[in-house]
Amino acid sequence: MYRIAPVEPVDYLVIGHLTRDLLPDGTRLGGTAAYASLTARAIGLRVGVLTSCEECLNSTELERAGIRVVGPRADTTTTFENIQTPHGRVQYLHSVAPTLDLSMVPEAWRSTPIVHLGPVAREVDPNIMRAFPTSLIGLTVQGWLRGWDAEGRVHYSDWPEASYVLQQAGAAVLSIEDVRGDEAIIDEMASSIRILVVTEGAAGARVYWNGDLRRFPAPKMEEVDAVGAGDIFAAAFFIRLHATRDPWEAARFATFLAAQSVKRPGLEGIPTPEEVQAGLIEILE
Repeated sequence: MYRIAPVEPVDYLVIGHLTRDLLPDGTRLGGTAAYASLTARAIGLRVGVLTSCEECLNSTELERAGIRVVGPRADTTTTFENIQTPHGRVQYLHSVAPTLDLSMVPEAWRSTPIVHLGPVAREVDPNIMRAFPTSLIGLTVQGWLRGWDAEGRVHYSDWPEASYVLQQAGAAVLSIEDVRGDEAIIDEMASSIRILVVTEGAAGARVYWNGDLRRFPAPKMEEVDAVGAGDIFAAAFFIRLHATRDPWEAARFATFLAAQSVKRPGLEGIPTPEEVQAGLIEILE
């Protein structure tokens, strides 16, 4: 049943599936909604998550952080498994929770200043953007670029609605890996949105803004686990962009925090108060 009360206003809303990530030694909470919401909370915002899953509506990690999670309880949770092979990582999608649509957005959240659409398996209906006419809408597009076969093996997939969705948003973030390094796809996306960010792992990020392009190298770190770094980057970027309207400053802040995150595994990579403060100092120097 959809949880509707009480729902208080928030500053940052993430829409997307919280996931169950299968590991060799167990499971852990994952998904853009987890990493981005916890990052926004670490930066000091009131945060909400709209999702669908089995038991994750009562997620201990998010509840402990003071993040409100709402949405329809489902018979399944979106579940991923990453398998390392001699030829690189192979990803499997074992189950998918229901689609998130306009009707599920609580009234109290329809004037949220920053709305982050973060699909992981094509689960966010693009028409949901109609609920937020005054918000800065940020996209992490990875989940709209994913397809999967009958066995659940994940692969790149075309995104027919890309131009329409990008034109309705304020900014979008994707990884160079999301488009298999295809610069033609990046150029096409950049022409459809005012601000596009392409993250490039340890190399940092590049930002397209009004026909200009700048690159932002990342600090060198000893990598333990890069999972979630892109979502941490995106949340930090959208928050700083909303505060300053300056994509260059937002990129410096986001690049700094994402680089810190790879030093720790999983959700332990969420920025600490000290890292947030250091990131703010970094962009002022």
